[in-house]
Amino acid sequence: MTDRRGELAIQLEKVRGEIAAAARAAHRQPEEISLVVVTKNFPASDVEHLISLGVSDVGENREQEGSLKSSEIQSSINWHFIGQLQRNKVKSVLQWADVIHSVDRIELAHEIVKRAAGRSQKVRVLVQVSLDSAPGRAGAPREELNEIASALANSPMVELSGLMAVAPLLEDPRAAFQRLQSIQADFMSDFPEAVWCSAGMSGDFAAAIEFGATHVRIGSSILGSRPTFG
Repeated sequence: MTDRRGELAIQLEKVRGEIAAAARAAHRQPEEISLVVVTKNFPASDVEHLISLGVSDVGENREQEGSLKSSEIQSSINWHFIGQLQRNKVKSVLQWADVIHSVDRIELAHEIVKRAAGRSQKVRVLVQVSLDSAPGRAGAPREELNEIASALANSPMVELSGLMAVAPLLEDPRAAFQRLQSIQADFMSDFPEAVWCSAGMSGDFAAAIEFGATHVRIGSSILGSRPTFG
């Protein structure tokens, strides 16, 4: 019988080592980098194993799956919503997510502010910026970031924490993340509290760390190839 916890332990330790090595190569401290383990399509039992191995931040792409898993997990961890978010899902996401990474338009920001008013604790929110010139991709254009951020920052129950981005598929991720670093520097001149930078996934997190990522979102390198169901 396969020892799933043992498999996860090996892969998690490997990724943690790679994160530490990337941080040192960038003249940063490994402790500066938070690992968000993305468990999309994997069972709650895997989340339980990860918690027992010291994982405190878990990411989900879909509201329904995140809601279900979070209700099954009794341990106190940080749940991150990292997928594209529709306005009609905001109320549900706010019932379980501690962090929302993907606010990319002003209408969504207004909905989060409205719905967060009923929370007992602040929700951390990141504005997703597009690094891609192709139309239809997730993320706000650079010129819209301040308007979205201002709407979020004015809410007593929302904590504007920083920016999130995904490197374009057909571009060197180093170039994309270097561009993100410049965008965040400008952004922080207006929002100095927005120090988080959520960037980098299994294939490109070392490049993201090189250019200032504080949070990396890693799934397959730890959990393996995603099941095809769901």
